[in-house]
Amino acid sequence: MIDFDAIPRARLPELLRAMPKAELHIHIEGSLEPELIFALAQRNGVALAYPSVEALRAAYAFTDLQSFLDIYYAGASVLIEERDFADLAYAYLQRAAADHVIHAEIFFDPQTHTARGVDIGTVIRGLAAACARGERELGITGRLILCFLRHLDEADALATFDAALPYRAHFIGVGLDSSERGHPPEKFARVFARARAEGLHCVAHAGEEGPPEYIRSALDVLHAERIDHGVRCVEDPALVERLAREGVALTVCPLSNLKLCVFDSLDAHNLADLLAAGLKVTVNSDDPAYFGGYINQNFVETFAALPQLGTREAYALARNSFEASFVDAAARAAMVGRLDSTFATYAR
Repeated sequence: MIDFDAIPRARLPELLRAMPKAELHIHIEGSLEPELIFALAQRNGVALAYPSVEALRAAYAFTDLQSFLDIYYAGASVLIEERDFADLAYAYLQRAAADHVIHAEIFFDPQTHTARGVDIGTVIRGLAAACARGERELGITGRLILCFLRHLDEADALATFDAALPYRAHFIGVGLDSSERGHPPEKFARVFARARAEGLHCVAHAGEEGPPEYIRSALDVLHAERIDHGVRCVEDPALVERLAREGVALTVCPLSNLKLCVFDSLDAHNLADLLAAGLKVTVNSDDPAYFGGYINQNFVETFAALPQLGTREAYALARNSFEASFVDAAARAAMVGRLDSTFATYAR
């Protein structure tokens, strides 16, 4: 039994950084730092609209999800060869491992690349190679989740899924991302049904800019096992009660919510309320190169802004990340054991 009260609050930021954790909401294209964009552009002969790393970083001033997506897709234009995708994913895994992430379930958007003429096999092989290297060299397990772009039609998603099937061994699930407004989950009912028939896990972005009803349809129509974001569930008390009762995890991304104006300030974020309502909340970085922070920065800044969060909540969030992951029971038990050991050390 961990004595949470024995851990001084002054050590909380240190503990947040040191505790083992899983990251369940990370878009690999959203970890593309300006420095790597310029390096890959030079390697691949791609002309950029910005004269320098500093000018590109200065352009990261978003007012909503769409204004972010416009620059996000432009940045992805430098990813062309298999080694580009491998370099991108390995750079993220290095940062994640430094933040004591021991398991990551990584979103990737093949349609962003196939629309530019990049073969889907190039994308998946490069990302899978980085995951294998990360496990071998960094001790972090990485698994891939193929996401469909919801602003495109379902026919495009179905064609993408067909093209990805030869690489089925390299990804564990499917997800739904991109512009939420006006693109309800039920638009993708058939492709998610096909994914489930292939034995793939299903997750979906819902309730970030879209209404609580999108969360309900993601659960009922797509049979999503996790909801990515989900912060607007609080507008529907019956939905909150259902999410708590069914143990549906929410992969919340505080700094992303702040950057995209889902909340006006970090101290207005509802993370503590979600936890208090009994929801299985996790903390994640979303698109960290664009939103100003990888996972540890999300933890530290959020806990600083919400003083009602303490050591118990830190433990709950980290444990939730393991319990909500798609690892087997033995791996999950080992991860929780590492978490318990870390907290026990801090409680001495």
